[in-house]
Amino acid sequence: MVTQASTYLFEASKGRFYFRNVSILVPMTWKSKSEYLTPKQESYDKADVIVAEPYLKYGDDPYTLQYGQCGDRGQYIHFTPNFLLTDNLPMYGPRGRVFVHEWAHLRWGVFDEYNTDRPFYMSGKNTVEATRCSTGISGRNVVHDCQGGSCITRQCRRDSKTGLHEPKCTFIPNKSQAARDSIMFMQSLDSGNPVTRLTKMNQAAELYLIQIIEKESLVGMVTFDSSATIQNNLIRMVNESSHLEISTKLPQKADGGTSICRGLRGGFKAITSSNQRTSGSEIVLLTDGEDGQIGSCFEEVRHSGAIIHTIALGPDADRELKTLSTMTGGLHFYAGKDINGLIDAFSGISSRSGDISQQALQLESKALNITGKGLVKGTVLVDSTVGNDTFFVVTWMTQKPEITLQNPKGKKYTTSDFQDDKLNIRSIRLRIPGIAETGTWTYSLSNENARSQLLTLTVTTRARSPTVSPVMATAHMSHNTAQYPSPMIVYARVSQGFLPVLGASVTAVIEAEDGHRVTLELWDNGAGADTLKNDGIYSRYFTEYHGNGRYSLKVNAQSRKNTTKLNLKQPNKSLYVPGYIENDQIILNPPRPEVPEATEASVKDFNRLTSGESFTVSGAPTGGDHAHVFPPSKVTDLEAEFKGDYIHLTWTAPGKVLDKGRAHRYVIRMSRHSQDLQEDFHNATLVNTSSLVPKEAGSKENFEFKPETLKIENGGLRFYANRDITGLMDAFCGISSGSGDILQRTLQLESKAFNITGKGLVKGTVLVDSTVGNDTFFVVTWMTKKPKITLQDPKGKKYTISDFKDDELNIRSVRLQIPGIAE
Repeated sequence: MVTQASTYLFEASKGRFYFRNVSILVPMTWKSKSEYLTPKQESYDKADVIVAEPYLKYGDDPYTLQYGQCGDRGQYIHFTPNFLLTDNLPMYGPRGRVFVHEWAHLRWGVFDEYNTDRPFYMSGKNTVEATRCSTGISGRNVVHDCQGGSCITRQCRRDSKTGLHEPKCTFIPNKSQAARDSIMFMQSLDSGNPVTRLTKMNQAAELYLIQIIEKESLVGMVTFDSSATIQNNLIRMVNESSHLEISTKLPQKADGGTSICRGLRGGFKAITSSNQRTSGSEIVLLTDGEDGQIGSCFEEVRHSGAIIHTIALGPDADRELKTLSTMTGGLHFYAGKDINGLIDAFSGISSRSGDISQQALQLESKALNITGKGLVKGTVLVDSTVGNDTFFVVTWMTQKPEITLQNPKGKKYTTSDFQDDKLNIRSIRLRIPGIAETGTWTYSLSNENARSQLLTLTVTTRARSPTVSPVMATAHMSHNTAQYPSPMIVYARVSQGFLPVLGASVTAVIEAEDGHRVTLELWDNGAGADTLKNDGIYSRYFTEYHGNGRYSLKVNAQSRKNTTKLNLKQPNKSLYVPGYIENDQIILNPPRPEVPEATEASVKDFNRLTSGESFTVSGAPTGGDHAHVFPPSKVTDLEAEFKGDYIHLTWTAPGKVLDKGRAHRYVIRMSRHSQDLQEDFHNATLVNTSSLVPKEAGSKENFEFKPETLKIENGGLRFYANRDITGLMDAFCGISSGSGDILQRTLQLESKAFNITGKGLVKGTVLVDSTVGNDTFFVVTWMTKKPKITLQDPKGKKYTISDFKDDELNIRSVRLQIPGIAE
């Protein structure tokens, strides 16, 4: 398949691309063979292609998991063993071509050019077309009708209500078309409050060693300041004594200096001294200091083949730590002022073997400021998919609290049941024997000290059984770096196996270096930053930058009162070809395997916490008010339908700042032809929206009106465009007692904000490449006074402010449409 795909990709890209290297990560359950090599930087969670059974026992549809917008790289391709091993699969086409199709999703972030939910649309010429690209793909629109034991194939009929083909109509194309090693690093910390920082580091490190690292892993430890000391060569983590052998070597004092390269070389030596190779080993590197010589060992690190995960503790940690992670395929975290930040960062570095049952999951991570002699109570939910290897960990600042913990069946645990640490790091833990009871656990923490103190509670667990997939949550930002004023998007995926979990309450907390926090509710509504509704990927724009530097990301996903469901329909599937036409004969493939009628299944209540990698912001001013920089988000889900003589429009409200706040007002225009709206929006018929008051972002907008200038006829078609106050085109919707689609895409070449001094001048360039140029607009907006504009094309032709057209709505905007094709 890969060989065929490489050839096809090379041809399709006109010699630009092919697959040079392919590495296959063999499951650890397979019997060892001499030709199997030790993995280097390959890991299950970084795989481009995953081969696994479908989570439900039907369907071999290949698909690609995509989080982002058009052009954003996908996460992975999923093939089933049956798809790869069964030769009789003509309904998908040749495997090599299917792979290239899915690779385009993965590598270049393209989207499907078919739509099984809306297989037909009304074109700009008011003709019904099958949803496909290009329209040059020939075939027939037919209905395959079976009643009793006989079947007939006939031409599709037009639906008088929608103007499209009847619901069962299908387009049939013509056949002929023109290993797990880990080494942990602890730097002897020398900045800030060393006792507090050192204690926090050891608390988090101990939790990582005992609760997070996968069993049977080989683990060693190196401490470093201006020199490095190997505390332990690699030890296999099999029981409590092996954990204790390493954790007792955690540093007890903080010395000065930071030599990261010496620390890394000490790590490499610890690995090789244990008869292991550095290639494929994982290193967790923690530091709070700077090292001006860190770049001197980059080549050595690259050559080692080790995967380096880095944790920057505090704002003074070296900025090049991220480079170490990026060049080796590791993760990068930032732990700032948040008391639980370090524990959460360590918890984010979990098993990469692909064995979900071995992955530690966070159920709770909470900081509690308790008054002197005070008491706090709370609950922790253990759902039915987890409960194995469950730990409750409590840390404190001054005096050990009194603890009472009760399971759902009433069994109580007290402070005496918790195990004290051996290092005087103000931490105790309770491991629940066997499988933790499913349900709500209650706890109370009593501060025995007369003064207030900060306590933390962390709960981790693993999957209840290797045969039951737990509910999982993962999080990341759209980019690892941001240059102000570009917005970023927060993504969180909530799933069980490969199936998305819908209806969860998902919250992201983003913290800047100065401790400023922003809390965002993430949505899976298909609007704003969210690309696809009900795919289990929850998204939101992040624009509240609070100065430059590193930012941390944490996400909490939870379900209460049985509000969540599994989506049994996997989006972004490869097209199941119904058949083909050869020699004017329709040859049908076997029908798609019957899918259970239920498209959703209930999910019991759960709670998950996860940390995403840190990201870096540059160019941002201090303070967090950037409302004047970011426009409202695009409207992407505009729908319309006839209701008698009225037209009913629905869409998801954008915000004043992308998907936050409330837009100022809407401008809606309509036309008989969609092209009119694209080329000459201002001259299209204006709809009276004086009664339409924008709602809060994310709300569902409903607007009904009676067209006065365009007569509605049964089977007729109208097109609508909706703009926010900035004058940006948002969406199109064709209607005829229903809805249709416009298969045309507007591409944005430039979007910039300038803060120009009085009587100041700015210059810049915009690149128009050879693949675009039709229907090109330059739009300038301002705050107080219209600027003077000079624009020059590549051949020297100039345009001035007089060539730009003023808006009709007094919204401080001018635009220039370049005639014909832009140079």
